[in-house]
Amino acid sequence: MTHTRGDATPPASVRVLAINPNTNPTVTQRVQAVLQAQAPPGVLIEAVSPPQGPRAVESGQDKTRAAGHVMALIERRLAQGYAGYILACFDDIAVAEARTLTGAPVVSLAEAGIRRADATGGPFTVITTFEGAVATIESLCEDYGVRERCRVVATGIGVSDTAARTPEAEARLARLCEQARAEGARAIVLGSGAFAGRGEELAARHGLPVMDGFAEALAFVLHQVEPERAQDI
Repeated sequence: MTHTRGDATPPASVRVLAINPNTNPTVTQRVQAVLQAQAPPGVLIEAVSPPQGPRAVESGQDKTRAAGHVMALIERRLAQGYAGYILACFDDIAVAEARTLTGAPVVSLAEAGIRRADATGGPFTVITTFEGAVATIESLCEDYGVRERCRVVATGIGVSDTAARTPEAEARLARLCEQARAEGARAIVLGSGAFAGRGEELAARHGLPVMDGFAEALAFVLHQVEPERAQDI
């Protein structure tokens, strides 16, 4: 919807549902804070997680359980009129199914962050949490057609400790950021919802673009709904 200068009717609010597939409330609260802080005027973010499911998605079984709970959550909220959906995890959990069900823009942090990093034109590094996530992210990069330009590494620290920013988690993250820059990466992607809101801080510290997928995912959704708002991100 567009509005001409002098139009007394304000633009209607755009509501975006961000879903954290795990049930860790610390991660969900951070998702809410990060996305709402980045949202342009008139865009309302609601971050939620399923009432049941794994506290951290760290195995194939966790992923299967989380996907079912995510889809049940979306089905319950279909009538609430969300313009788009962000899956706030570094995987494509339930993305294809949600697109089919809702007919609305749906994107994961993974796809949004990786595609933006690839657009920098050079090699980039994805830093994730636990080692088991590496193969999954490499497979996603293959699906997105960027595998040859992407290196995936892990801190070896779980989602909960990463979200809590324990000293060991922070030390390993810093070390991998420094290593990525030394090896010629043109960008870094933070490969977990547990890194929510860390992009700008780490970019300033390490001197290269760092994406956590949040601004990129929000821009993706808004570009398809109201392109003029997406330009404000």
